[in-house]
Amino acid sequence: MADSADVRTPQVTEQQAREVTERQAREVAEQARESEWNKPSFAKELFLGRLTLDLVHPFPRPTPDEDSRTEEFLARLRAACSSMDGGRIERDARIPDEYVRELAELGCFGMKIPQEYGGLGLSQVAYNRALTVVACVHPSIGALLSAHQSIGVPEPLKLAGTPEQKQRFLPRCARGAISAFLLTEPDVGSDPARLASTATPVEDGSAYELEGVKLWTTNGVVAELLVVMARVPKSEGHRGGISAFVVEADSPGITVERRNSFMGLRGIENGVTRLHKVRVPKENLIGREGDGLKIALTTLNAGRLAIPAMCAGAGKWALKIAREWSSERVQWGRPVGEHEAVAAKISFIAATTYALESVVELSGQMNDEQRNDIRIEAALAKLWASEMGCLIADELVQIRGGRGYETAESLAARGERAVPAEQLVRDLRINRIFEGSSEIMRLLVAREAVDAHLRAAGELADPDSTGKEKAQAAVRASGFYARWLPKLVAGKGQLPRTYNEFGSLAPHLRYIERSSRKLARSTFYGMARWQAALEKRENFLGRIVDIGAELFAATAVCVRAERQRVDGHPGADAAFELADGFCKQSRLRVEKLFDALWTNTDAEDRRTAAGVLEGRYEWLERGVLDPSEGTGPWISRWEPGPSTETNVARRIIDTRHSV
Repeated sequence: MADSADVRTPQVTEQQAREVTERQAREVAEQARESEWNKPSFAKELFLGRLTLDLVHPFPRPTPDEDSRTEEFLARLRAACSSMDGGRIERDARIPDEYVRELAELGCFGMKIPQEYGGLGLSQVAYNRALTVVACVHPSIGALLSAHQSIGVPEPLKLAGTPEQKQRFLPRCARGAISAFLLTEPDVGSDPARLASTATPVEDGSAYELEGVKLWTTNGVVAELLVVMARVPKSEGHRGGISAFVVEADSPGITVERRNSFMGLRGIENGVTRLHKVRVPKENLIGREGDGLKIALTTLNAGRLAIPAMCAGAGKWALKIAREWSSERVQWGRPVGEHEAVAAKISFIAATTYALESVVELSGQMNDEQRNDIRIEAALAKLWASEMGCLIADELVQIRGGRGYETAESLAARGERAVPAEQLVRDLRINRIFEGSSEIMRLLVAREAVDAHLRAAGELADPDSTGKEKAQAAVRASGFYARWLPKLVAGKGQLPRTYNEFGSLAPHLRYIERSSRKLARSTFYGMARWQAALEKRENFLGRIVDIGAELFAATAVCVRAERQRVDGHPGADAAFELADGFCKQSRLRVEKLFDALWTNTDAEDRRTAAGVLEGRYEWLERGVLDPSEGTGPWISRWEPGPSTETNVARRIIDTRHSV
């Protein structure tokens, strides 16, 4: 551990980071994205007005052997989790060491690591189901495991690591050596172009020297291995750019400066990590210099599915509590669940939970099959599930009334059942922020959704394009739109007998197909209207993406319900009822989003926001006290340096690494 007195924040690079222009930031993001489509994409086609149902129907399923392995593992996991106390994690704000050891012994830290490296080699579907189980004990356990495997050392090495790196690090990870992913910085969130951390090659080229500060490092407080993103200066013999490194957490120069606290996920080991002259062997570079962001984004394609899995688990639990409470609680002579106002909430929770599980299962199986490019599907799943999960939690609190707002500990002290409904609200709220906020997810998906248009006519809207480039783009655009636009006028969805194999769900698939074409037309109208300025119409693009997310979820429930019918599932009739209810609820949301594309207050909102930033309405803020100012107990001035928390954190590391 480095002494804080010797720690210095990198200069120059931080100043340079502040001077990054909007165009430069977009160029960095564009260079990092996967530009080619080598496999089909259901969601990409959906945004282009084509319902390619054969990519998801019949609903994909795991092989019998994989199913058997999954169920065997989940049975052992459920047995272990049944003895774990989530309330203890909530009270102590940390996961007990014995829980971590038990999870390690079960192989939970190596679920996605191939068997040849000591892992379980489970599928994405199995991994998702496991996260659903552990998150029901406490979502902090889900965060511990998913941060380790979804974005920590295992996934980047599986994708881009050398055989030597895999052999060196993956067995350790599988045995329980916790890993963390260090990208975010105090002044850098979703804009990687401003990344200030550096990795400077040493003179003899044998290593890199890391400098920087990383914020919100999930697992960083207790990690043994780190994936660190840092900028390599471009020089002779060095390609340069943002690069990824595997770093030993006990390397000289690494200081865990504090353990952060949050409104939810109270057991999460998330901190601030400072790197000062940290020497990393060149053999620890993952991929090539400059490939760091691309590796991170590719890792997140599958990694993002962890969040929907835990949201689905939360939905299942919320449905159980809502059913039990609404049956037992009597008001005005009837169980509250029989009152229409509450019944609507129960219906929403049930239908949406079925949809959440359908989206998770479909996306996970598509990832396992490797037939499709799921970069859009994974982002849609993360976006939609995190938003709907929060709505479910809010409705559960409303159903339980005062008992929903009261903490589980307080309920138990009064002799009532300790139902942590308010905790669900707190714990799920972060899902709309981390691993890409909802706003960033919408922009990311929107970029992919308009990719075909940009390929065909991008230079026409680019102010920096030359006359020759614009002329060539005009020819390409004419050919593309001449073939594409006529197909958006009419399609299968207008024929009454289309999709009849889906029985009572056929009308919903016809609606999805029609809405897909309407969505594509709306995107085209937006491009024609705003051209290069479309990228700044974030609310318009966000609504386009939200419509696509709803259509994807509705498709998932239809094909899943049909598979359950074909398989003779005992709940097949009930599944059709849930799918029908969800699609009708979803249709109402889709219609509101379509209306809001052209009838909205976006211009007024921009004008009002500008006025706020200029101080025009500052008088409205007067008359209140700001607890974040002054010298009251609310104030917390962060001072770098070792602390009691740091020392405790390192002791936790020593204990856990002995697993």
